[in-house]
Amino acid sequence: MLTRPSPVAVPSDEQHWIDTVTTLAAGFAETVADDDIAARLPIEHLRALADSGLDTAFLPVEHGGQGVSYATLGQIVRILARSHPAVATVWLMHIGAAHALVTTAPAEAAAFYAGELRAGKRFANALSEPAGGNHFLASQQDASPVDGGWSLTGRKLFVSGSEAADHLFLNARVDGHPAFFGVTVDETVSFPPIDETMGMRATRSRTIAFDATPLPSARMCGMPPVDYANLITVGFAFISIGIAESALDALSATAHRAKGGAVLAEQQWVKQETAMVWAQVTAALLMAERTAWLADGKNPQAMPAATETKMLANEVAKSAAALALRVGGGGAYLVRSPIQRIVRDAQAGALMAYSVPFSQEIVGQAVLEAGV
Repeated sequence: MLTRPSPVAVPSDEQHWIDTVTTLAAGFAETVADDDIAARLPIEHLRALADSGLDTAFLPVEHGGQGVSYATLGQIVRILARSHPAVATVWLMHIGAAHALVTTAPAEAAAFYAGELRAGKRFANALSEPAGGNHFLASQQDASPVDGGWSLTGRKLFVSGSEAADHLFLNARVDGHPAFFGVTVDETVSFPPIDETMGMRATRSRTIAFDATPLPSARMCGMPPVDYANLITVGFAFISIGIAESALDALSATAHRAKGGAVLAEQQWVKQETAMVWAQVTAALLMAERTAWLADGKNPQAMPAATETKMLANEVAKSAAALALRVGGGGAYLVRSPIQRIVRDAQAGALMAYSVPFSQEIVGQAVLEAGV
């Protein structure tokens, strides 16, 4: 694939993380098809990332990390998603949950979670609810007061990598207001039978049931700093961009194979439509890199920019995958073809909160109000 010179450079002292992940991702790609078919959480790949020191590196310096930049975060997620989207998604959720807890929890709890991440423990986000929809940050489930805090009885949905998680970043309603907690998985937490999904099957995104699960006041998080950019929100677009690039890889490989004596890569319509998708992916990548740049500069506009970028990147991934399917023809529908998996995986980003329609509403309202 053509290279894209970028105006947002990874810091030179962080380039080794890009090199490390690039090497690991080549091995991850070898199991992506089997992991998808079996709906198997690729825990060995996630452990390899942790063993490399990558997880710890994303901790703030004061907690023993390196405070790795958002620019590097984006490229890591993009590389992983191009090779194994489920690894990219679960890793982003894991590191995002841990980072949020370390950043917003009380000092003693923050130190505890930082120590757990350094020890190789795993984290997951438990935010989506049956009645929450896109308003996943505003829980609809009330926590009950108990000695030392509260307890929660209820359910969370689509928790990626949850069965391997030691700790959860969880929200509930306390006295009518949204509240966030760090929760350690214990005997009050259970996992009903999984409802397997159409795409991103290896994330093992599933329901979690809570039965009087303790929410200690000592583990209740405060509000994030105004200039804090959530790693997951910034990283989401890079997942879709990586998937879009994998679609272009598969499209190119298929287009260069002779079919009935013809090479599709020589057809005018294939060239024209490939050019447009390439430009769309490039545009989405530039927007995503701009979001990372804003986040690294602690600019409060980073989070609104992330919503705009995710909205575009999600749709671009679907367009790239759809074109790969057209070029691939009937062979792309076969289970052995990577294109059918890419098509399914490309749908997932648009459903993740904030979904594309919800993001369009937010962005559209902002544009219209600014024009008044």
